[in-house]
Amino acid sequence: MRTEISEDLYEKACTLMPGGVNSPVRAFRSVGRIPFFVKSAKGDRLMDEDGNEWIDYVCSWGPGILGHAYPEVVQKVREAVLDGLTFGTPTRKEVELAEMICGCMPSMEKIRLVNSGTEAVMSAVRAARGYTGRSRIVKFRGCYHGHSDGLLVKAGSGLLTGGVPDSDGIPASYTAHTLVAPYNDTQRVAEIFREYGQEIACLIVEPVAANMGVVLPEKGFLEFLREITERYGAVLIFDEVITGFRLGLGGAQEYYHIRPDMTTLGKIAGGGMPLAAYGGRREIMDCIAPLGNVYQAGTLSGNPIATTAGIATLSVLMDQPEIYTQIEEKAEKLADAYRSHAGLWVNQIGSLLSVFFTDRTVRDYSSAVFSNVDAYAAYFEYMLENGIYVAPSQFEAMFVSSAHTREDIELTLQCIRGLDMQKIYKW
Repeated sequence: MRTEISEDLYEKACTLMPGGVNSPVRAFRSVGRIPFFVKSAKGDRLMDEDGNEWIDYVCSWGPGILGHAYPEVVQKVREAVLDGLTFGTPTRKEVELAEMICGCMPSMEKIRLVNSGTEAVMSAVRAARGYTGRSRIVKFRGCYHGHSDGLLVKAGSGLLTGGVPDSDGIPASYTAHTLVAPYNDTQRVAEIFREYGQEIACLIVEPVAANMGVVLPEKGFLEFLREITERYGAVLIFDEVITGFRLGLGGAQEYYHIRPDMTTLGKIAGGGMPLAAYGGRREIMDCIAPLGNVYQAGTLSGNPIATTAGIATLSVLMDQPEIYTQIEEKAEKLADAYRSHAGLWVNQIGSLLSVFFTDRTVRDYSSAVFSNVDAYAAYFEYMLENGIYVAPSQFEAMFVSSAHTREDIELTLQCIRGLDMQKIYKW
């Protein structure tokens, strides 16, 4: 595997950007190597600047449910570019995308388009506080909701392997109103609400946690969150930035038959372009300016190129719902192959899965971080050398797309079956 060009680019990047990257996990530090620099991608394949090629199971961290450079999406974007890149005024496409999203997720009676998952969550929390007149929020240990100050507490994803437990630069007063509970722990949530219930504006949760690796909600957990937030008059926010349109057109809320008060979306909703959204009950969303006094704005929100990609992507998924069955079947095959090895725990739902290098059940943050990150680094290197790109972190998800061919799934299965676990754990 050639690496000379990527090495040169990384060396230059390190003089220009912190760590040589624009998002921490891309630095590959938790797997003990430098990153490769992608030149192009098509279908389920990534090609780097050195001419190496990989089967991609990162899929840009989730948006690529149709694979890379899906022809219909690319064509629509090309056409849209000719009409202009940004206008700063309303467009028909904003209305069309909003209508599509609200049609798929009836809990979103009104919606606001933004540019990133971080922005969507930050805005949803602000709206919940404005609506309730309360200050406190509840989140779960290991759930990552973007890098806004009040939510970067006991977060997951890159923070678990980047050597930064939370973040410097955030005054303690910013997080003083954030209450943290263990994921899947209904008893602790009940205790928090008994003590602070009349002060809690909202509870935010990844209905399927995917930023400490994939961790599934236990039976009754989401139902309990729905019941207790209703009882105390708090807003239930589902962070579906990852699960939205990934577990189905209706996201995790449809999958589990739970109707949250608010929802945040990103990734697939933008079809690979920078677009996210938050929305929910009409009376909450009507608190947002210009109707109400909760302020949120953005020059590029509802950008015509991003909305074009989102509309094109959702149109394919709506026209071909069988995609969800197909990608789930592929993910199940991969999960079964991993489970044939001792020393691994696998969580899988739909087209999402994570392989944990531990023999313990992974059900929350504490059990996830028991995983052997050195063994994961050895596994990552093995997969990369065999032409397969998985997440450069133990605490991220694998994503399967409709572009993953039978042949490439079989190649991946052969690679998984060939894992030498003794060698991996001695690395």
